[in-house]
Amino acid sequence: MPVSIPALGPCVELADALAFAAARRHGVLVTQKADGRAQLSNITYALIDDVVVISVTDSRAKTKNLRRDRRASLHVTREDFYAYAVLEGEAELSPVAGAPDDATVEALVAHYRLIAGEHPDWDEFRRTMVADRRLLVRLTPTRAYGMLPAE
Repeated sequence: MPVSIPALGPCVELADALAFAAARRHGVLVTQKADGRAQLSNITYALIDDVVVISVTDSRAKTKNLRRDRRASLHVTREDFYAYAVLEGEAELSPVAGAPDDATVEALVAHYRLIAGEHPDWDEFRRTMVADRRLLVRLTPTRAYGMLPAE
C-alpha cells in the first residue's frame, strides 16, 4: 500500500529554520576538531533574538574547538524525526564565570530561567557556575538548510 508523504521543500529559509528551532530546546551542536572531523554534542539551548545560546564548561571539547574555529552548526529535529533544520554560523564565547556576581554568571542565571524557570537555590547555582568554569556560547546563524513540512 503506498504511503503518503507530505511535500518537503528543497531548501529552508533562515527565518523558517529559526522559527522551527525556537519551538524546541534540544539539538546537536557540531564543531570542528583540530583534525577537521566533526565533533557532535547533544545540548540544550535557548533562542534569544535569533541567536542560539548554550551553557558549556570551559574544559569541554566543543569549547576548545570553538576557540580554535568559530564555525558551528546546530541540528534540530522534530520529535517524529521527519523534519529537521540545521543552523550554521559563527559562535562567540563569553568569558568564563569567575565570581558569583560577575556578568557571565548573571547571563547564566538568565539562560537557566529561560530553559528551566526558577532554581531552588540561586546562591548555590552561582557558586556552581564558577566552580564548573561555565560560560555561554552564542551562535549567530547566517545560513540554514533542512527538511521542513511545506505549509
